[in-house]
Amino acid sequence: MNYPWHLYVMAGMYIFAGLMHFVKPKAYLRIMPRYLPDHKALVFWSGVAEVVLGIGLCFSATKAIAIWAIIGMLIVFLTVHFYMLSSEKASAGVPRWILILRIPLQFGLMYCAYWYLQF
Repeated sequence: MNYPWHLYVMAGMYIFAGLMHFVKPKAYLRIMPRYLPDHKALVFWSGVAEVVLGIGLCFSATKAIAIWAIIGMLIVFLTVHFYMLSSEKASAGVPRWILILRIPLQFGLMYCAYWYLQF
């Protein structure tokens, strides 16, 4: 596999983010939208998904599937970002300007993942 080094950085970023779901689950539980069921399971499985998809980016047989799944996952995660903007309590103490900047960042991450389909 002769992928650019930054693809591995992106893979590492998703693996790290996924592992953080297990290291600091309370941080993720605090930002879960109230209307979603079983927050513990959702935090657990989203962590598993991020780790598995990060690893999937590193192999040619799974890279395209991992990219499309990451894009889908990021779209689903937008619900959390918008929820955090809905109230002071939902923001979990994160400044509003950071929450607003996270929205275009999320789309940027989707574009970055899509861009790696060419390799």
